[in-house]
Amino acid sequence: MKNLLFIVLCTSSMLCRAEGLPDLGDISQAAVSPQQERQIGEQSMFEIRADRSYLDDAEISDYLNQLGYQLVANSSEPGQEFEFFAINDNSINAFALPGGFVGVNSGLILITQSESELASVLGHEIAHVTQHHLARMIAGQKFDTLTAMAAIALAILAARSNPEASQAAIVGMQAGAIQRQLNFTRANEQEADRIGLATLQKSGFDPRAMPAFLERMQKSTRLLEGNAPSYMRTHPITSERIADIAGRVQQTPYRLVADSLSFHLVRAKLQAMQQSPQEAVTFFSDALGSQKHGNQTAQRYGLALALLRSNQATRAAQEFAPLQQQVARNPMIATLAGQIMRANKTDKDMAEFYRSITQNFPQHRALTYDYVDLLLQGQRFDDALKLLNEQIIGHPSDPRLYELQARTYSALGKRQDEHHALAYTYALRGNLYGAIEQLELAKQAGTDYYQLSTIESELKQFREIAAAHRK
Repeated sequence: MKNLLFIVLCTSSMLCRAEGLPDLGDISQAAVSPQQERQIGEQSMFEIRADRSYLDDAEISDYLNQLGYQLVANSSEPGQEFEFFAINDNSINAFALPGGFVGVNSGLILITQSESELASVLGHEIAHVTQHHLARMIAGQKFDTLTAMAAIALAILAARSNPEASQAAIVGMQAGAIQRQLNFTRANEQEADRIGLATLQKSGFDPRAMPAFLERMQKSTRLLEGNAPSYMRTHPITSERIADIAGRVQQTPYRLVADSLSFHLVRAKLQAMQQSPQEAVTFFSDALGSQKHGNQTAQRYGLALALLRSNQATRAAQEFAPLQQQVARNPMIATLAGQIMRANKTDKDMAEFYRSITQNFPQHRALTYDYVDLLLQGQRFDDALKLLNEQIIGHPSDPRLYELQARTYSALGKRQDEHHALAYTYALRGNLYGAIEQLELAKQAGTDYYQLSTIESELKQFREIAAAHRK
Protein backbone atom coordinates (compact mmCIF):
# COMPACT_ATOMS: atom_id res chain seq x y z
CA MET A 1 0.00 0.00 0.00
CA LYS A 2 1.30 3.42 -0.97
CA ASN A 3 2.29 5.70 1.89
CA LEU A 4 -0.21 8.56 1.76
CA LEU A 5 0.29 10.04 5.19
CA PHE A 6 2.12 13.11 3.91
CA ILE A 7 -1.19 14.08 2.27
CA VAL A 8 -2.97 13.73 5.60
CA LEU A 9 -0.44 15.30 7.93
CA CYS A 10 2.46 17.02 6.22
CA THR A 11 3.09 18.88 9.44
CA SER A 12 5.95 16.85 10.82
CA SER A 13 9.32 18.16 9.70
CA MET A 14 10.64 14.60 9.58
CA LEU A 15 7.73 13.46 7.42
CA CYS A 16 8.06 16.38 4.99
CA ARG A 17 11.78 15.77 4.55
CA ALA A 18 11.07 12.11 3.86
CA GLU A 19 8.80 13.11 0.98
CA GLY A 20 11.27 15.63 -0.46
CA LEU A 21 9.43 18.68 0.85
CA PRO A 22 11.25 21.45 2.67
CA ASP A 23 11.44 21.52 6.46
CA LEU A 24 9.10 24.08 8.01
CA GLY A 25 11.97 25.55 9.98
CA ASP A 26 11.88 29.11 11.27
CA ILE A 27 9.77 31.42 9.10
CA SER A 28 10.56 34.61 10.95
CA GLN A 29 11.65 36.05 7.60
CA ALA A 30 9.69 38.49 5.48
CA ALA A 31 7.77 35.80 3.57
CA VAL A 32 6.22 32.39 4.05
CA SER A 33 6.86 29.86 1.30
CA PRO A 34 3.94 28.16 -0.50
CA GLN A 35 5.03 24.83 1.01
CA GLN A 36 4.93 26.30 4.50
CA GLU A 37 1.50 27.82 3.88
CA ARG A 38 0.24 24.42 2.76
CA GLN A 39 1.60 22.76 5.89
CA ILE A 40 -0.18 25.26 8.14
CA GLY A 41 -3.39 24.68 6.19
CA GLU A 42 -3.00 20.91 6.53
CA GLN A 43 -2.59 21.27 10.29
CA SER A 44 -5.76 23.37 10.40
CA MET A 45 -7.63 20.77 8.35
CA PHE A 46 -6.57 18.05 10.76
CA GLU A 47 -8.47 19.93 13.47
CA ILE A 48 -11.44 20.65 11.18
CA ARG A 49 -11.88 17.06 9.98
CA ALA A 50 -11.90 15.87 13.57
CA ASP A 51 -14.79 18.20 14.41
CA ARG A 52 -18.30 16.84 13.95
CA SER A 53 -19.39 20.03 12.17
CA TYR A 54 -17.20 19.04 9.20
CA LEU A 55 -19.64 18.01 6.45
CA ASP A 56 -18.25 14.79 5.04
CA ASP A 57 -20.56 14.53 2.02
CA ALA A 58 -18.89 13.69 -1.28
CA GLU A 59 -21.57 15.25 -3.48
CA ILE A 60 -21.56 18.60 -1.69
CA SER A 61 -17.76 18.60 -1.52
CA ASP A 62 -17.40 17.70 -5.20
CA TYR A 63 -19.80 20.46 -6.21
CA LEU A 64 -17.93 23.09 -4.18
CA ASN A 65 -14.62 21.96 -5.67
CA GLN A 66 -16.01 21.97 -9.21
CA LEU A 67 -17.34 25.50 -8.73
CA GLY A 68 -14.22 26.60 -6.89
CA TYR A 69 -11.81 25.33 -9.53
CA GLN A 70 -13.84 27.02 -12.26
CA LEU A 71 -12.90 30.24 -10.49
CA VAL A 72 -9.33 29.19 -9.66
CA ALA A 73 -8.66 28.60 -13.36
CA ASN A 74 -9.27 32.32 -13.92
CA SER A 75 -7.49 33.57 -10.80
CA SER A 76 -4.06 35.16 -10.52
CA GLU A 77 -2.59 31.79 -9.49
CA PRO A 78 -4.33 29.09 -11.57
CA GLY A 79 -1.71 26.54 -10.55
CA GLN A 80 -2.39 26.96 -6.81
CA GLU A 81 -3.77 23.82 -5.18
CA PHE A 82 -7.13 24.34 -3.46
CA GLU A 83 -9.54 22.31 -1.39
CA PHE A 84 -13.09 23.54 -0.87
CA PHE A 85 -15.16 21.99 1.92
CA ALA A 86 -18.46 22.50 3.73
CA ILE A 87 -19.19 23.03 7.41
CA ASN A 88 -22.56 21.88 8.73
CA ASP A 89 -23.46 25.14 10.43
CA ASN A 90 -26.50 27.34 9.84
CA SER A 91 -24.56 30.53 10.54
CA ILE A 92 -23.70 32.52 7.42
CA ASN A 93 -19.94 32.36 6.99
CA ALA A 94 -17.03 31.36 4.78
CA PHE A 95 -13.31 31.45 5.47
CA ALA A 96 -9.94 30.87 3.87
CA LEU A 97 -6.93 29.14 5.38
CA PRO A 98 -3.30 29.31 4.21
CA GLY A 99 -2.37 26.92 1.44
CA GLY A 100 -5.65 26.96 -0.47
CA PHE A 101 -8.21 25.55 1.97
CA VAL A 102 -11.60 27.30 1.77
CA GLY A 103 -14.51 26.48 4.08
CA VAL A 104 -18.15 27.37 3.44
CA ASN A 105 -20.90 27.06 6.03
CA SER A 106 -24.11 25.36 4.92
CA GLY A 107 -26.01 28.44 6.08
CA LEU A 108 -24.21 30.58 3.52
CA ILE A 109 -24.91 28.12 0.69
CA LEU A 110 -28.61 28.15 1.56
CA ILE A 111 -28.91 31.93 1.81
CA THR A 112 -27.34 32.63 -1.58
CA GLN A 113 -30.02 33.34 -4.15
CA SER A 114 -28.00 32.38 -7.21
CA GLU A 115 -24.92 30.40 -8.13
CA SER A 116 -23.21 33.66 -9.05
CA GLU A 117 -23.68 34.88 -5.46
CA LEU A 118 -22.07 31.72 -4.11
CA ALA A 119 -19.29 32.05 -6.69
CA SER A 120 -18.71 35.66 -5.60
CA VAL A 121 -18.03 34.49 -2.05
CA LEU A 122 -15.65 31.77 -3.23
CA GLY A 123 -13.91 34.25 -5.52
CA HIS A 124 -13.36 36.59 -2.57
CA GLU A 125 -11.90 33.77 -0.44
CA ILE A 126 -9.72 32.55 -3.32
CA ALA A 127 -8.29 36.07 -3.56
CA HIS A 128 -7.36 36.00 0.15
CA VAL A 129 -5.34 32.85 -0.62
CA THR A 130 -3.73 33.95 -3.88
CA GLN A 131 -2.78 37.31 -2.35
CA HIS A 132 -1.33 35.44 0.66
CA HIS A 133 -3.07 37.73 3.15
CA LEU A 134 -2.85 35.29 6.07
CA ALA A 135 0.73 34.38 5.20
CA ARG A 136 1.69 38.05 5.36
CA MET A 137 0.09 38.31 8.79
CA ILE A 138 1.95 35.34 10.25
CA ALA A 139 5.30 36.16 8.63
CA GLY A 140 7.56 37.20 11.47
CA GLN A 141 6.02 34.73 13.92
CA LYS A 142 8.54 32.13 15.01
CA PHE A 143 7.21 28.59 14.96
CA ASP A 144 10.06 26.19 14.37
CA THR A 145 8.34 23.27 16.12
CA LEU A 146 5.23 21.26 15.38
CA THR A 147 3.70 22.38 18.67
CA ALA A 148 4.07 26.04 17.74
CA MET A 149 2.66 25.45 14.28
CA ALA A 150 -0.37 23.69 15.76
CA ALA A 151 -0.94 26.81 17.87
CA ILE A 152 -0.72 28.99 14.76
CA ALA A 153 -3.26 26.78 12.96
CA LEU A 154 -5.67 26.84 15.89
CA ALA A 155 -5.42 30.60 16.15
CA ILE A 156 -6.20 30.95 12.45
CA LEU A 157 -9.26 28.74 12.87
CA ALA A 158 -10.50 30.83 15.76
CA ALA A 159 -10.02 34.04 13.82
CA ARG A 160 -11.47 32.84 10.54
CA SER A 161 -14.27 30.41 11.37
CA ASN A 162 -15.44 31.37 14.86
CA PRO A 163 -15.21 35.10 15.50
CA GLU A 164 -16.93 34.73 18.88
CA ALA A 165 -14.36 32.27 20.24
CA SER A 166 -13.01 33.45 23.56
CA GLN A 167 -9.30 33.56 24.22
CA ALA A 168 -9.81 30.80 26.78
CA ALA A 169 -10.90 28.51 23.95
CA ILE A 170 -7.58 28.98 22.16
CA VAL A 171 -4.92 26.58 23.32
CA GLY A 172 -1.75 28.27 24.55
CA MET A 173 -0.63 31.84 25.09
CA GLN A 174 1.12 31.91 21.73
CA ALA A 175 -2.10 31.08 19.86
CA GLY A 176 -4.00 33.72 21.80
CA ALA A 177 -1.47 36.39 20.94
CA ILE A 178 -1.46 35.44 17.27
CA GLN A 179 -5.24 35.26 17.04
CA ARG A 180 -5.54 38.91 17.88
CA GLN A 181 -3.35 39.75 14.86
CA LEU A 182 -5.29 37.70 12.33
CA ASN A 183 -8.16 40.00 11.47
CA PHE A 184 -8.13 40.99 7.82
CA THR A 185 -7.47 44.69 7.32
CA ARG A 186 -9.78 46.95 5.35
CA ALA A 187 -7.16 46.98 2.60
CA ASN A 188 -7.14 43.16 2.56
CA GLU A 189 -10.90 43.05 2.14
CA GLN A 190 -10.90 45.63 -0.63
CA GLU A 191 -8.13 43.81 -2.47
CA ALA A 192 -10.00 40.50 -2.16
CA ASP A 193 -13.15 42.22 -3.45
CA ARG A 194 -11.38 43.71 -6.46
CA ILE A 195 -9.50 40.54 -7.44
CA GLY A 196 -12.43 38.27 -6.62
CA LEU A 197 -14.71 40.38 -8.81
CA ALA A 198 -12.29 40.13 -11.74
CA THR A 199 -12.13 36.36 -11.28
CA LEU A 200 -15.93 36.17 -11.14
CA GLN A 201 -16.26 38.02 -14.46
CA LYS A 202 -13.56 35.98 -16.21
CA SER A 203 -15.29 32.77 -15.07
CA GLY A 204 -18.57 33.70 -16.73
CA PHE A 205 -20.63 34.54 -13.65
CA ASP A 206 -22.78 37.61 -13.05
CA PRO A 207 -20.54 40.28 -11.45
CA ARG A 208 -23.61 42.09 -10.05
CA ALA A 209 -24.10 39.16 -7.72
CA MET A 210 -21.24 40.32 -5.48
CA PRO A 211 -22.63 43.75 -4.49
CA ALA A 212 -26.15 42.24 -4.31
CA PHE A 213 -25.02 39.65 -1.78
CA LEU A 214 -23.07 42.17 0.30
CA GLU A 215 -25.99 44.60 0.32
CA ARG A 216 -28.29 41.86 1.59
CA MET A 217 -25.79 40.97 4.34
CA GLN A 218 -25.50 44.62 5.33
CA LYS A 219 -29.28 44.98 5.43
CA SER A 220 -29.57 41.90 7.63
CA THR A 221 -27.26 43.57 10.13
CA ARG A 222 -29.70 46.43 10.53
CA LEU A 223 -32.68 44.11 10.76
CA LEU A 224 -31.03 41.94 13.40
CA GLU A 225 -30.18 44.97 15.54
CA GLY A 226 -26.51 44.26 15.99
CA ASN A 227 -26.69 40.46 15.89
CA ALA A 228 -24.85 40.35 12.58
CA PRO A 229 -24.20 37.17 10.60
CA SER A 230 -20.76 35.64 11.12
CA TYR A 231 -19.82 36.67 7.60
CA MET A 232 -20.25 40.30 8.59
CA ARG A 233 -17.92 39.89 11.55
CA THR A 234 -15.16 37.97 9.77
CA HIS A 235 -15.47 40.11 6.61
CA PRO A 236 -16.57 43.58 7.82
CA ILE A 237 -18.87 44.99 5.16
CA THR A 238 -18.88 48.76 4.84
CA SER A 239 -20.89 51.05 2.59
CA GLU A 240 -17.61 52.08 0.98
CA ARG A 241 -16.84 48.48 0.02
CA ILE A 242 -20.25 47.96 -1.51
CA ALA A 243 -20.10 51.29 -3.35
CA ASP A 244 -16.66 50.46 -4.74
CA ILE A 245 -17.81 47.08 -6.08
CA ALA A 246 -21.08 48.48 -7.42
CA GLY A 247 -19.14 51.19 -9.21
CA ARG A 248 -16.87 48.62 -10.84
CA VAL A 249 -19.77 46.58 -12.24
CA GLN A 250 -21.97 49.53 -13.21
CA GLN A 251 -20.58 49.75 -16.73
CA THR A 252 -20.71 45.99 -17.28
CA PRO A 253 -23.41 44.99 -19.78
CA TYR A 254 -26.19 43.02 -18.13
CA ARG A 255 -26.56 39.40 -19.12
CA LEU A 256 -28.53 36.58 -17.58
CA VAL A 257 -26.35 33.83 -16.12
CA ALA A 258 -28.31 30.63 -15.48
CA ASP A 259 -27.64 28.57 -12.36
CA SER A 260 -26.44 25.02 -12.83
CA LEU A 261 -28.81 22.22 -11.83
CA SER A 262 -26.16 20.98 -9.38
CA PHE A 263 -26.37 24.29 -7.48
CA HIS A 264 -30.08 23.75 -6.87
CA LEU A 265 -29.66 20.05 -6.08
CA VAL A 266 -26.96 20.72 -3.49
CA ARG A 267 -29.16 23.31 -1.80
CA ALA A 268 -32.08 20.87 -1.79
CA LYS A 269 -29.87 18.16 -0.32
CA LEU A 270 -28.71 20.48 2.46
CA GLN A 271 -32.31 21.45 3.22
CA ALA A 272 -33.29 17.77 3.39
CA MET A 273 -30.33 16.95 5.64
CA GLN A 274 -30.90 19.78 8.10
CA GLN A 275 -34.50 18.86 8.92
CA SER A 276 -36.03 15.67 10.26
CA PRO A 277 -37.19 13.35 7.46
CA GLN A 278 -40.85 14.16 8.08
CA GLU A 279 -40.21 17.91 8.27
CA ALA A 280 -38.31 17.70 4.98
CA VAL A 281 -41.14 15.75 3.34
CA THR A 282 -43.61 18.43 4.42
CA PHE A 283 -41.32 21.24 3.29
CA PHE A 284 -40.73 19.89 -0.21
CA SER A 285 -44.34 18.73 -0.65
CA ASP A 286 -45.54 22.26 0.14
CA ALA A 287 -42.94 23.79 -2.18
CA LEU A 288 -44.02 21.55 -5.07
CA GLY A 289 -47.68 22.14 -4.33
CA SER A 290 -47.43 25.92 -4.33
CA GLN A 291 -45.23 26.05 -7.47
CA LYS A 292 -44.27 29.59 -6.55
CA HIS A 293 -40.61 29.61 -5.67
CA GLY A 294 -37.48 27.61 -6.35
CA ASN A 295 -36.36 25.05 -8.86
CA GLN A 296 -39.06 22.38 -9.32
CA THR A 297 -36.55 19.68 -10.31
CA ALA A 298 -34.52 20.30 -7.16
CA GLN A 299 -37.64 20.36 -5.00
CA ARG A 300 -38.76 17.00 -6.38
CA TYR A 301 -35.25 15.65 -5.83
CA GLY A 302 -35.39 16.90 -2.21
CA LEU A 303 -38.80 15.29 -1.69
CA ALA A 304 -37.63 11.92 -3.03
CA LEU A 305 -34.51 12.13 -0.87
CA ALA A 306 -36.55 12.99 2.23
CA LEU A 307 -39.00 10.13 1.55
CA LEU A 308 -36.11 7.71 1.18
CA ARG A 309 -34.69 8.92 4.52
CA SER A 310 -38.09 8.36 6.14
CA ASN A 311 -38.16 4.76 4.81
CA GLN A 312 -40.94 5.46 2.31
CA ALA A 313 -39.13 3.85 -0.61
CA THR A 314 -42.23 3.14 -2.72
CA ARG A 315 -43.48 6.71 -2.54
CA ALA A 316 -39.93 7.96 -3.13
CA ALA A 317 -39.88 6.02 -6.40
CA GLN A 318 -43.24 7.51 -7.41
CA GLU A 319 -42.15 11.07 -6.71
CA PHE A 320 -38.79 10.52 -8.37
CA ALA A 321 -40.28 9.09 -11.60
CA PRO A 322 -40.58 12.49 -13.38
CA LEU A 323 -36.80 12.95 -12.97
CA GLN A 324 -35.84 9.64 -14.57
CA GLN A 325 -35.24 11.23 -17.98
CA GLN A 326 -32.55 13.41 -16.40
CA VAL A 327 -30.65 10.52 -14.81
CA ALA A 328 -28.23 10.21 -17.71
CA ARG A 329 -27.34 13.90 -17.50
CA ASN A 330 -26.74 14.57 -13.80
CA PRO A 331 -24.67 12.45 -11.38
CA MET A 332 -26.60 13.49 -8.25
CA ILE A 333 -29.91 12.44 -9.80
CA ALA A 334 -28.28 9.22 -11.04
CA THR A 335 -27.00 8.48 -7.52
CA LEU A 336 -30.45 8.96 -5.99
CA ALA A 337 -31.98 6.80 -8.74
CA GLY A 338 -29.69 3.93 -7.77
CA GLN A 339 -30.43 4.33 -4.07
CA ILE A 340 -34.19 4.28 -4.67
CA MET A 341 -33.90 1.24 -6.91
CA ARG A 342 -31.85 -0.59 -4.29
CA ALA A 343 -34.31 0.33 -1.53
CA ASN A 344 -37.23 -1.02 -3.59
CA LYS A 345 -35.26 -4.01 -4.96
CA THR A 346 -36.99 -3.46 -8.29
CA ASP A 347 -34.06 -4.03 -10.62
CA LYS A 348 -32.52 -7.49 -10.74
CA ASP A 349 -29.40 -6.28 -12.49
CA MET A 350 -28.38 -3.42 -10.25
CA ALA A 351 -24.69 -4.15 -10.86
CA GLU A 352 -25.17 -3.45 -14.57
CA PHE A 353 -26.94 -0.16 -13.78
CA TYR A 354 -24.00 0.95 -11.62
CA ARG A 355 -21.40 -0.31 -14.07
CA SER A 356 -23.00 1.76 -16.80
CA ILE A 357 -23.67 4.90 -14.78
CA THR A 358 -20.19 4.99 -13.22
CA GLN A 359 -18.76 4.96 -16.72
CA ASN A 360 -20.78 8.12 -17.41
CA PHE A 361 -19.61 9.75 -14.16
CA PRO A 362 -16.30 8.05 -13.25
CA GLN A 363 -15.29 10.74 -10.72
CA HIS A 364 -18.58 10.91 -8.83
CA ARG A 365 -17.57 9.32 -5.54
CA ALA A 366 -21.10 8.88 -4.17
CA LEU A 367 -21.82 6.48 -7.04
CA THR A 368 -18.59 4.63 -6.31
CA TYR A 369 -19.55 4.16 -2.65
CA ASP A 370 -22.89 2.60 -3.58
CA TYR A 371 -21.43 0.48 -6.39
CA VAL A 372 -18.68 -0.92 -4.15
CA ASP A 373 -21.23 -1.68 -1.42
CA LEU A 374 -23.27 -3.60 -4.00
CA LEU A 375 -20.21 -5.49 -5.21
CA LEU A 376 -19.34 -6.47 -1.64
CA GLN A 377 -22.87 -7.74 -1.07
CA GLY A 378 -22.45 -9.87 -4.19
CA GLN A 379 -19.04 -11.10 -2.93
CA ARG A 380 -17.31 -9.63 -5.98
CA PHE A 381 -14.33 -8.64 -3.86
CA ASP A 382 -11.72 -8.42 -6.60
CA ASP A 383 -13.94 -6.13 -8.68
CA ALA A 384 -14.57 -3.95 -5.63
CA LEU A 385 -10.86 -3.72 -4.84
CA LYS A 386 -9.97 -2.83 -8.42
CA LEU A 387 -12.55 -0.03 -8.48
CA LEU A 388 -11.41 1.30 -5.11
CA ASN A 389 -7.75 1.33 -6.09
CA GLU A 390 -8.62 3.33 -9.21
CA GLN A 391 -10.65 5.83 -7.20
CA ILE A 392 -7.99 6.26 -4.51
CA ILE A 393 -5.50 7.37 -7.17
CA GLY A 394 -7.83 10.24 -8.06
CA HIS A 395 -9.06 10.92 -4.50
CA PRO A 396 -6.19 10.01 -2.15
CA SER A 397 -7.65 12.00 0.77
CA ASP A 398 -11.10 10.38 0.84
CA PRO A 399 -11.54 8.42 4.11
CA ARG A 400 -14.67 6.64 2.86
CA LEU A 401 -12.71 4.97 0.05
CA TYR A 402 -10.20 3.59 2.56
CA GLU A 403 -13.04 2.45 4.81
CA LEU A 404 -14.56 0.48 1.93
CA GLN A 405 -11.10 -0.81 1.06
CA ALA A 406 -10.74 -2.07 4.63
CA ARG A 407 -14.10 -3.87 4.36
CA THR A 408 -12.92 -5.52 1.16
CA TYR A 409 -9.61 -6.64 2.69
CA SER A 410 -11.50 -7.98 5.71
CA ALA A 411 -13.72 -10.10 3.45
CA LEU A 412 -10.60 -11.40 1.72
CA GLY A 413 -8.97 -12.21 5.06
CA LYS A 414 -6.09 -9.77 4.51
CA ARG A 415 -5.79 -8.48 8.07
CA GLN A 416 -2.63 -6.42 7.67
CA ASP A 417 -4.07 -4.59 4.66
CA GLU A 418 -7.39 -4.15 6.48
CA HIS A 419 -5.84 -2.43 9.51
CA HIS A 420 -3.51 -0.37 7.33
CA ALA A 421 -6.47 0.95 5.32
CA LEU A 422 -8.37 1.69 8.53
CA ALA A 423 -5.38 3.67 9.78
CA TYR A 424 -5.73 5.97 6.76
CA THR A 425 -9.47 6.21 7.39
CA TYR A 426 -8.95 7.37 10.98
CA ALA A 427 -6.10 9.72 10.10
CA LEU A 428 -8.08 11.42 7.34
CA ARG A 429 -10.93 11.95 9.79
CA GLY A 430 -8.64 13.56 12.33
CA ASN A 431 -8.54 10.59 14.74
CA LEU A 432 -4.80 10.41 15.34
CA TYR A 433 -4.92 7.88 18.18
CA GLY A 434 -7.27 5.59 16.27
CA ALA A 435 -4.82 5.65 13.36
CA ILE A 436 -1.93 4.72 15.67
CA GLU A 437 -3.93 1.82 17.13
CA GLN A 438 -4.75 0.49 13.64
CA LEU A 439 -1.11 0.75 12.58
CA GLU A 440 -0.10 -1.25 15.64
CA LEU A 441 -2.69 -3.91 14.76
CA ALA A 442 -1.42 -3.95 11.16
CA LYS A 443 2.11 -4.42 12.46
CA GLN A 444 1.01 -7.43 14.49
CA ALA A 445 -1.09 -8.96 11.69
CA GLY A 446 1.33 -9.14 8.78
CA THR A 447 4.62 -10.50 7.54
CA ASP A 448 5.14 -8.40 4.41
CA TYR A 449 8.57 -6.83 5.00
CA TYR A 450 8.06 -3.76 2.81
CA GLN A 451 4.64 -2.99 4.27
CA LEU A 452 5.96 -3.53 7.81
CA SER A 453 8.74 -1.05 7.08
CA THR A 454 6.19 1.53 5.93
CA ILE A 455 4.04 0.87 9.01
CA GLU A 456 7.00 1.32 11.34
CA SER A 457 7.85 4.65 9.70
CA GLU A 458 4.25 5.86 9.93
CA LEU A 459 3.97 4.81 13.56
CA LYS A 460 7.06 6.82 14.42
CA GLN A 461 5.74 9.87 12.62
CA PHE A 462 2.27 9.66 14.13
CA ARG A 463 3.62 9.24 17.66
CA GLU A 464 5.75 12.34 17.15
CA ILE A 465 2.67 14.31 16.04
CA ALA A 466 0.60 12.93 18.93
CA ALA A 467 3.29 14.03 21.39
CA ALA A 468 3.20 17.54 19.92
CA HIS A 469 -0.60 17.64 20.23
CA ARG A 470 -0.44 16.58 23.88
CA LYS A 471 1.74 19.63 24.58
